[in-house]
Order: sequence, then C-alpha cells, then structure tokens
Amino acid sequence: MKIAVRSFFFLLSIVAAGLPSVVLAQAPATKKSPYVVLRADEATHDQNTGLVTARGKVEIAHEKDILRADTVIYDEKNDKITAIGNVVIMDATGDVKFAEKAEFSNGMRDGWAEGFRMLLKDNSRMAAVRGERTGGVVTTLDKAVYSPCELCKKDPKRAPLWRVRAVRVIHDSERKEIEYKDATLEMFGFPVFYTPYLSHPDPTVQRRSGLLTPSYTSDSDFGSILKLPYFWDMAPNEDMTITPQLMTDQASLLALNYRKRFTNAELELDASGTQPEREDANKRRVGGTDTRGHVFAKGRINHDPVWRSKFQFQNTSDDTYLRRYKFPQPEQQTLTTSLNTEGFQGGNYAQLSAYSFQGLRATDNPGASPLVLPYAEYHYVSQPAANGALLTADSSALLVTRDEGTDTRRLAFNGGWHLPYKAWTGEVYRLSASLRTDLYHASTVTAPDGSLNDGMSGRVMPQLMGEWRYPFVKAENSASQVIEPVAAIVLAPNGGNPKKMPNEDSRDVEFDDTNLFEANRFTGSDRFEGGSRFIYGINWGLYGDRGGAVEAFAGQSQRMKEDTNFTQSSGLREESSDVVGRLRVSPGSWFDLLYRFRYDPDSGVARRHQVGTTFGPPALKIGLSYLFLDETGTNTQFGDREEAVGFFNARLTNRWSATGRLHKNLASNGGTVSQAMGLTYKDECFTFLVQATKNYSADRDLQPSDSLMFMLIFRNLGEFTSRG
Repeated sequence: MKIAVRSFFFLLSIVAAGLPSVVLAQAPATKKSPYVVLRADEATHDQNTGLVTARGKVEIAHEKDILRADTVIYDEKNDKITAIGNVVIMDATGDVKFAEKAEFSNGMRDGWAEGFRMLLKDNSRMAAVRGERTGGVVTTLDKAVYSPCELCKKDPKRAPLWRVRAVRVIHDSERKEIEYKDATLEMFGFPVFYTPYLSHPDPTVQRRSGLLTPSYTSDSDFGSILKLPYFWDMAPNEDMTITPQLMTDQASLLALNYRKRFTNAELELDASGTQPEREDANKRRVGGTDTRGHVFAKGRINHDPVWRSKFQFQNTSDDTYLRRYKFPQPEQQTLTTSLNTEGFQGGNYAQLSAYSFQGLRATDNPGASPLVLPYAEYHYVSQPAANGALLTADSSALLVTRDEGTDTRRLAFNGGWHLPYKAWTGEVYRLSASLRTDLYHASTVTAPDGSLNDGMSGRVMPQLMGEWRYPFVKAENSASQVIEPVAAIVLAPNGGNPKKMPNEDSRDVEFDDTNLFEANRFTGSDRFEGGSRFIYGINWGLYGDRGGAVEAFAGQSQRMKEDTNFTQSSGLREESSDVVGRLRVSPGSWFDLLYRFRYDPDSGVARRHQVGTTFGPPALKIGLSYLFLDETGTNTQFGDREEAVGFFNARLTNRWSATGRLHKNLASNGGTVSQAMGLTYKDECFTFLVQATKNYSADRDLQPSDSLMFMLIFRNLGEFTSRG
C-alpha cells in the first residue's frame, strides 16, 4: 500500500511542476494494492518536509473508496492524508460521509473527522460533532443524531418529525449494526423517550435474530396483554418467531411461527397453547388443567417438473379458541387437513389425496365429520384434431367414512367429445357429446343396535349439447357496441340420481349467470342434471375507446319436466328456470358497479340481488356491497339472508387518510354485525394508525367486544402497537 501511494505522489510531483491547471496522476498497481488515482486543480511537493499538497476539486480514488475535498495534504513520512474543506467520502456500501476536516491513515481505513455528517444508503441521515473510523469497518460518532426523516425544504434547520440523539453512536459495517449509548427519542424536537442502550440493523440488513417490537393491549376479559416476539434467524433458509403473550387476568400464552425452505420444498408451522385459569370456591384464580391451543402446518415438495406433493394440517383444541385469542381462521368455519400428490404433463393431470375436517360451528357434529381416504382423480384433454375436435376423459375414485352417518364408495368416469366451429358468417358453434358412468356403494347406520343398511347403485347417462353464438358489432365515433344472442340445447335422459345414491358434494347449488350454460349445474359429482332443456340469453356491451364499458346479460333455461333433485328455491326445479343476469357499469376509474340478479317470473319474486360498487376519485373512494338471498323453504337453519357492507377511504392530505366500515345484517332478526373507523398518518419515516372497532357477534364464550388500536411505526427502528 505505501509503495503504491508514494510512487503515486512522486509521479504527481513531477507532473505538477509543469502543469498549473488540472493534474491527473496514477500509481502503478502492486500485488498488495490496486491503482490509486488523484485529480486536482494544482499540486505541490515539498521534498524537505515530505508533504504533497493538492488543491481545488481534489478527488482521490482508492479501491472502492473515493475522497473529495478542497485541499488534501499527504504526509509521506507518516503515511497520513489530511482533507480540509467540503470533505466527502463515498465507500462501497453506498453510504456517503461529509466533514469539515478529516485525517486518514492505513490506506484510508483509519481516521477521524470533525463536523461529521453521513447519508446512508436508504437516505437516512446521521450527524455528529466528531467521527472516528477504525479498520475501514467501525465508525464511532460522538454527540450524534440519527433520523430517516427528510428535512423541511423551506427551513432545513427545523427539527425533523423524529430523531434519536445519543452520546455515542457506533456503526459496524461488518456486523451491519447501529448502536446508541444514552439515547433519547425526540418528536418534533421534544424528548419523549430515553434508553441507556438502543440498537438496530443498518439499512442493508434484510433479517437478523433479535427481539422484535413489543406490543401492549388492554382487554376487558384478558386484562393487560404484553407480547414480546423474538425472531430467531436460524439459517438463510430457516427462521422462527417465538411470541410469549403475558396477561394479567388470564394464564399466559405462547405462540410460534417456524419457516424453512429446502432446495425443492418448503415448510411452515404455526402453533400456540395456553392453560386458562379458573376460579376456585373462594373466587380465587388458580391454574387450569385443560389445555387450549392450535397447530397449523403446511408444506410443499416439488419432486420433479411433473410431480409435486402438498400437505396441510389444521387443528384446534375447541371451536372458539381461534376467534377468542384472535388468531387467523377460515371464513367457512371449517378446518381442513389434507395430503395431496399431483402431476401435470401435457394434457394429463392426476392426483391422489386425503381429507379430514374439523367444524367450528355450535351445530357441527364431530361424529358426522367425513374422512376422505383416498380421493383419486385423472383428467385428460387430447390435442386438437385437424377440425379442432377435442377428446376429454375424467375419472375418479372416492372413499368416505364416518363414525356416525353414511359411508360412501364411488367410482366415476366421464368421457367427452367437443368440437368448436366458427362459420364464415360469424356464428360460433360448440358441439359436445359425453357419457357419464358412476358406481356407488353406501352403508348407513339405521338402528340403535348399529345395524347397517348397505346398498349398491349406479348410473349411465349420455348427454348431447350444442351451443350457438352470433355476435354483432357496430363501431361508432368513440365506442363499439356488441349484441350477442346465445342459445344452447341439452339432450339427456331424465333421472340419473337413484335414491340409494348418497349426496356428499352436490348439496349447495348456486344458480347465476356464470353457470347458466353449464351442462351440469350441480357443484359436484354425486348429482347429475338429467333431462333435456333449452337455454337462451343475450349479451350486450358498449365499449369506449378510452377504456370505459357498460355490459349486460340476461338468460333463462326451459326443461321438458321439473327436476326434483333441485330444491324449490334453487331456481332450477321447475320447467322454466329463474331469469339470471348481470349488469356492469364502468365508465372510468372513478366509478365501477356490478349487479347480479335472479328473478322468478312465475311468482314475480326476486330470489337474489347482489350489488358491489365503488365510486369517487382517489381522494375519496366510497364502496357499497349488498346481498339478498331468498332461501325460503330450503334452509331452515339460516333462512333468508340479507346484508350490506359500506366503506370509505378518504385521503385527507398527502399524509393523512381516514377509513370506515359498517357491516349490517338486514334480516328481520339481524342488526349491526361490526363497525370500524380508522385514521392514518404516513410519511417517508413514520406511520401512525388509530383504529376503533366494535364487534356485535356472540358465540358461546365469545361476547360482543370493543377494541381500540394504536400503532406507531418508526422506520428502521420498529413499531409500537397498542390494542384496547
């Protein structure tokens, strides 16, 4: 290093003697040191003192470090570089350091600076009275201040929104850690929090072991709650977060999240557990004996480009645990455990899986919960023939067992031929022929002594279907209009659903515009829609050149005779089905509306209304969703369903925004389900959120509750969350 630097400055002195303006010099590389380059307006060399002085826009490049200053003095005897005036140092990390005066040695790896300032890679800023650098790695600052907030453009001397002042700050670029001694957090220039020690990773760190930001909650049932999450960076592909949850009025809870990635696989585990306390005869809280908790796990293995396996395990100690302790839960209130292996290749797909379920509703009977083992499927789609025809084959095998209820065994096959065709007149046709075959064996406990009622059943159901479309397009000045009549005919024998054939997967039929033209409107395989029918509808659309659109559709089907396999309120039982349709209006980004309906023309009763709309500019978005379902005569548990959800998102300023949400059950015995209001402040370095929520739902040990949450997020430091 010294050889290269001295050779460089000796060369500089010779060149400088004849050049009064810009000087460019370069030292030769050695095995120990790469090139050193200097640029300056002028340079002098005092051979008596061994001082080389460069002045005017001085720039020195050494390895990946660059030093700029008004004046640079090199002491050849002591191998020291002194930089004076507008000192700027740029290193390989992307950080930029500023100073009034600085001195370096050991190839600029050691040194000190006065009037020190530092701009980090993420635009965070540090400043200090004095800074010291050791080994090119550790920077120590005296009487320092740190903030990621931008300074006020009108008044740069004005205190930022928040900053940390410390007697000493140490930045270790190898450990990628910033430490503070005797630190004070200031908001708007006023001290609000003191700590004798504080540390956080520098902006280059993506993850590291350590205590995450604690959170505090106040709850009427649990009392004060303190969460202390700890993140364990076990390996680059593995980590764990352990969260003790300490509560004053209930037993503490422990939760963990574990994640690991393999070369061709991944695994994630979520678990928690607690032993709730109980009251003894003297109303004193004592330790409980029942353990409550949950375990969720999921994973995937990619065996090769064709085959992969997945698993999911979901289990909880009781129905209300997840909701009571506010853990994520499925919307359908059913936990699913599954194991699946599947393969894709060309037009082939095969899978083998198993399922078990845990219901979380009060009415769920664990004994009637099915165990599906195995469930096998194979699907095939051929390459198109010369005329475009396709062959399809779908087969499956299923075994369902229960402690209480019906056990089912099923073999199913459905083969098909499909021909799409476009006529020269613009008409679009699609012809299909299929053959459905199924074989069932069911056994049901029918007597108190446990005797079984066994039965075999099966079906062979051919089906022909033809579909026709004729789109008409009219181009206008700034829009295009499309009118498309659609019709289809389905030919199939009546029936096809013997009474002995159990119904496991076709109980819920939701008839709307999306499945009007389906060959089988049942959702699963256990029920087949037999009989001949004629389906018709019309599409209309108006599309603007700038992207706006209005679309509408309405349709209905007519069958030869009623199908009693459908419920009375499904809209498909009678010879004339309900009329289904949709309307979408989207003239621009400021308004969007989607309306779906189902209407019974015989009774003049609307069976379904579903509306979703958002409108307003980005500064104020208002949304409304409304759902009405007529379930009269089919759903004795829930009856008709009518509900509405309204919300708004308002951008009050560039940094302030407000949100609100209201969910109401509009049925005769309904009411407000939940409501929430929130206010958010967000800038480049700080986020503040306050949200109030009221939940009116009740279920066993769950009661209506109010909550108030505060969240403070300090960029690069973490967040503080409070819920009450």
